[in-house]
Amino acid sequence: MFQLFLRARAHNFLSSRREDKGFKARTIERDAETDRVRIDAVMVAIDTALRDAEREQVGLGRRVDDALARASVTFGNGTDEYLEREPIDSHHQDLFAADISNGQRRLKELANTITHLRFIRTAMLTRFPNLKPPQLNS
Repeated sequence: MFQLFLRARAHNFLSSRREDKGFKARTIERDAETDRVRIDAVMVAIDTALRDAEREQVGLGRRVDDALARASVTFGNGTDEYLEREPIDSHHQDLFAADISNGQRRLKELANTITHLRFIRTAMLTRFPNLKPPQLNS
């Protein structure tokens, strides 16, 4: 009997506590702030990726141009230069050609990536017209 009494009291106590905790929704302002923070995080990630890809493109472009200039200097200017070229010079030409080829391939990939990131950024700004793009520290 005593156990039934304790069980009833515990049930009544827990029921009274549960009634006090009804469903409460957040305010509209808090919901809007939460959404803004989420969207800002995505925009910061897109802008950071875009900025990094553009920096890589500029740096790699300079290195490819430098490799092209160095390769052209080692080529020589004679019409039969390739016939009399030392084997070590041919080896260096092959290395320059491989570096230039890899650099140009990567530049094409970066151009494609940058185009896609710009599209995503534009889509975000279009879908969320009230969004003010966050200012990045360069």
